[in-house]
Amino acid sequence: MKTMKLSVGALLVLGAFGGAQAAGRVMVDVALTQATIVDVASGQLVQGKAVLLKGGDIVAVVDNAKLKDYSPKRTVKLPGKYLMPGLWDTHVHFGGGPALIEENKQLLGLYLAHGVTTVRDCAGDLSDTVLDWRDLINQGKLVGPTIFASGPKLEGYKPLWKGTIEVGTPEEVSKALDYLQSRSVDFVKITENTLKPEMYLEALRQAKARGMQSSGHLPVQLTLDQMMQAGLGSIEHQSYALRGATPREAELTAQVAAGKITGREAMRASIESYDEATARATFRRMAAAGMSITPTLVGSQATAYLDQDDHAHDPYLQYIGKGLRKTYEWRVQRAAKDDAAAIAYRHAAYEKAASLLPLMQQEGVNIMAGTDAGFLNSFDYPGKGLHDELGIFVKYGLTPQQALQASVINGPRFLGKQERYGAVAQGKAADLLVLDANPLQDIANTRKVRMVVSHGKVYERSKLDAMLESARRYAQEHPAPTE
Repeated sequence: MKTMKLSVGALLVLGAFGGAQAAGRVMVDVALTQATIVDVASGQLVQGKAVLLKGGDIVAVVDNAKLKDYSPKRTVKLPGKYLMPGLWDTHVHFGGGPALIEENKQLLGLYLAHGVTTVRDCAGDLSDTVLDWRDLINQGKLVGPTIFASGPKLEGYKPLWKGTIEVGTPEEVSKALDYLQSRSVDFVKITENTLKPEMYLEALRQAKARGMQSSGHLPVQLTLDQMMQAGLGSIEHQSYALRGATPREAELTAQVAAGKITGREAMRASIESYDEATARATFRRMAAAGMSITPTLVGSQATAYLDQDDHAHDPYLQYIGKGLRKTYEWRVQRAAKDDAAAIAYRHAAYEKAASLLPLMQQEGVNIMAGTDAGFLNSFDYPGKGLHDELGIFVKYGLTPQQALQASVINGPRFLGKQERYGAVAQGKAADLLVLDANPLQDIANTRKVRMVVSHGKVYERSKLDAMLESARRYAQEHPAPTE
């Protein structure tokens, strides 16, 4: 009897430190075996390992020989498959007004079905809803990718964009940041539609003082160095970086601020006076300041080349609700007004912006893979768009490994979440992607999604297909909301 009491006590102690035991083995929920693990950081392929999941965590990555020490509720054998961290889309939008909440909700499944296990919501007009979704997903009460959200963005008075917090004084900036912190936002989004340049810098300084990460569009009246010094964390959209690639930046910025030229005229002049040495020096300063950039080239490409592809017959439109599709019209109608010269400028601006990618990579800028997918941004498709973006990265000079790093490593780095994401390793989140082919060999292989693990839950191909079908059926069966 005494020996039995000691055994029970020993089991209790082991349970407290290592989880419940069964015949001396550690109980886990899932064991993923026989897959080749893709180490995105090093570019190495690792074989002979088993990945063990419990709840939403990777609790161990062990040699196959040690698998006998664990008792999984479920074992998934993955011979010939490739296992990597789930993809991140670091720039998405949910919006279009309350009438489109359900259409936006359908997008959650589209992301997961394409292996995107995390998204960074960069503001829209459904911020409260998105923050609620974030919390429900984290609690396991809603199926969807992990969401990191900015909440409503900061803007000036009477802005073009809906769902913003309007600020025009330091006190209003402070009050806005108080509110955002009360909602536990993951970063601050700032745009320049009507926000005065001095208030833009004030918002950056106050956010930095509070330890809040920031991202934004860039006012044409300010130089990149001014925004770096004020603490901007990330430039959203690659075209903004063109202003730092000309020795005329200070001159052109001053002319815009004085009302002598428009922002578009300054951009044209920046492209015409492009200088690689200047660009590299700017990017080195960005890297030293810890500034990231999210190029969102897939969205820019769709708009830039609408003259060559109107996307009217895109198969993916079947998954997009009629209300969201209607929001695409404004960019299409605006582009339709462009003459031949304006169309040529669109092409040139896109190509020059995309050509900056390898220079940024070489100079150490933290490039994040994001799409700008969601409402308003025409034919920029949730889920699929991230694979398109990675393909563009490689087309314009990054390696497949660097493109993958831009998604699964650089996204977490921007948010200070490296300890939780970016690798298939003990202590990381159980947000994983299983592919049929090696993505380090060909970036197009990220499209060959066999299985997704989100918050520790396994979604096999049949379940992912069911998510796609659910979104397709909803999009086809529900009419566009009336105004």
